[in-house]
Amino acid sequence: MGNETIQIGNSLFLLRNFSVMGFMKLGNGTELIGKATHIAPMAWLHSIYPGLNEKEISEVEDKLNIRFDDQFRSFLAITNGLNVFNTTLNIYGLRRNYNRDTDNVWQPFDIFSKNIYERPRLARDRNIFIGSYSADGSLLAIDEFGKAYRCSKDASIVFNTWRDFVTMIDSKIPRLIALFDNNGVKKIPGADTTPSSPRL
Repeated sequence: MGNETIQIGNSLFLLRNFSVMGFMKLGNGTELIGKATHIAPMAWLHSIYPGLNEKEISEVEDKLNIRFDDQFRSFLAITNGLNVFNTTLNIYGLRRNYNRDTDNVWQPFDIFSKNIYERPRLARDRNIFIGSYSADGSLLAIDEFGKAYRCSKDASIVFNTWRDFVTMIDSKIPRLIALFDNNGVKKIPGADTTPSSPRL
């Protein structure tokens, strides 16, 4: 698990490089990185949410009726979800409430939504949806063996596959950073932010 933690940490370090554009750590531990006034006056490029403890991870697993592989467990212990380049890429986490006051506004997209309440009708039973792309609504998922993939929003088509969660994250974040300039503005307007070909 040590090497996996380092890899995930490196990806987060790349996002924290945008702190030169502004940084705020909220009372609940959420890190807001890179002011994005070109999007909205109060927008931020990246949101990194404080990790879950072992009890909280187990509670998420119990509600989803699954045991996460070690990689995704390690990720949740480091960060309870991510928003990258505003909501270009979202990794889900445990949303503790839906209050909209003060720090409660800044919480991850709820991992229970796409897995329980709005689960795609064609999803396989043992697949867990752990993220999404805002551009096309495509979903990121892991299976019971830890393999990761991107699929259509109804889960009928698999677009990309990765051998595991860390490989997926380690490829996605640097790829997205390359599409944006140092101010967090897309270098080529309209450029596709989703992976264009399978990655194994």
